Amino acid sequence: MVHIAKLFSNGGSQAVRLPAAYRFDGVSEVYIRQDPATGDLILSRRPQDWSGFIEALADTPVPDDFLMERQTDPAAVRDPLSGWRE
Repeated sequence: MVHIAKLFSNGGSQAVRLPAAYRFDGVSEVYIRQDPATGDLILSRRPQDWSGFIEALADTPVPDDFLMERQTDPAAVRDPLSGWRE
């Protein structure tokens, strides 16, 4: 089912009056992004804490070789004044 939202001007900005069924209760800010293919605007609830991210991170498999120590060549010893002329 499609609902219609009204647009209005508020100072120099354009605002959207959301139907009651789409209210964001208990928040004062939302994320907004635009779908590059369709141009549609998408509003998302701004998370109040990091718990969702932490849960997603815990559920993400990490390969055994992730951040594995690797051999690096020793730093080259150079004369810092090589080629210096007064």
